[in-house]
Amino acid sequence: MPGVRDISPDAFIKAYASHLKRSGKLEVPTWVDLVKTGAYKELAPYDPDWYYVRAAAVARHIYLRKDVGVGALAKLHGGRNRRGNRPSHHADASTNVQRKICQSLEKIGVLEQTENGGRRITQDGQRDLDRIATAVVEAEREEAEDESEEEEEEEDDE
Repeated sequence: MPGVRDISPDAFIKAYASHLKRSGKLEVPTWVDLVKTGAYKELAPYDPDWYYVRAAAVARHIYLRKDVGVGALAKLHGGRNRRGNRPSHHADASTNVQRKICQSLEKIGVLEQTENGGRRITQDGQRDLDRIATAVVEAEREEAEDESEEEEEEEDDE
């Protein structure tokens, strides 16, 4: 059975984000359309569904590691701080955004807190993520089969 490690991160995050949005269980704060995701950013995200995408990325990241804290997630989602004519440096993302995403995922049972203050994936969350990964692999396999059938039909026509 294919797992989260076996598929591309982009395909998995898209699929899990759409699953979170469709299920409607993830509690989205009211401020998501206003907030910047880091102090180094100039604008808020253009994508209206960025909260679901970030939640999917956080869930995947915590799935792949044992337990992760908010600071590590802020470092992961940070970016380049452009400082004018001085050299650019890395800047961490907003820890408040990371914490709220983790709290939202905890409410739906995907994550849980550890004794040392980090977060880890629950068994239900792991099952959920594996199920989504399997669905993505099956969808990719079906697309490949459809493409090969179309190519065969084109060859037969010639």
